[in-house]
Amino acid sequence: MLKQEQILEIFEDSGALLHGHFRLTSGRHSGEYIQCAQVLQYPEYTEALCEHMAESFVDDDVDLVIGPAMGGVTLSYEMARQLGVASLFTERVDNKMLLRRNFYIPEGARVLVVEDVTTTGGSIREVIELVRAAGGVVVGTAVLVDRTNGELDLGVDKSVSALSLSVQSFEPDACPLCQEGLPIEKPGSRKE
Repeated sequence: MLKQEQILEIFEDSGALLHGHFRLTSGRHSGEYIQCAQVLQYPEYTEALCEHMAESFVDDDVDLVIGPAMGGVTLSYEMARQLGVASLFTERVDNKMLLRRNFYIPEGARVLVVEDVTTTGGSIREVIELVRAAGGVVVGTAVLVDRTNGELDLGVDKSVSALSLSVQSFEPDACPLCQEGLPIEKPGSRKE
């Protein structure tokens, strides 16, 4: 297994850890941003990080892995490859997370839900609910970066992350970076 120092080094070496003033997908603001796509562009980093997380699920009889597009697509694929199972992804349509492309979750399937970054857990919770509504059993979650330092409860028996950080985030009306007048960036894939 990788050590936290090695994982942090991977994120720094790939340029994935950014500093500034950012609007997160959740709408909150932060002085730090993790751009996981910068890490996931390197197959050797993706393989090592997913292997690190997949070790926690090798005895859980996982039937398939699923993650939300865009951040969870590459992770879902590599985690599924590591575990020898199928990989699915969800897509947001009209602000709702859906399965498309003839993907389906068989009744009783044991499903691992993955995500690139969690702050409030909104997207991963939507995928968990979708899996359960389809009759799947969520065996756990694997998140590349947990920005809550393990404080986020996703309501599953097992949650693992490759990198767990305590990163402050603020409601927009209470953001000290806004009060300083620093320009804000929205580097993620969702521009809403």
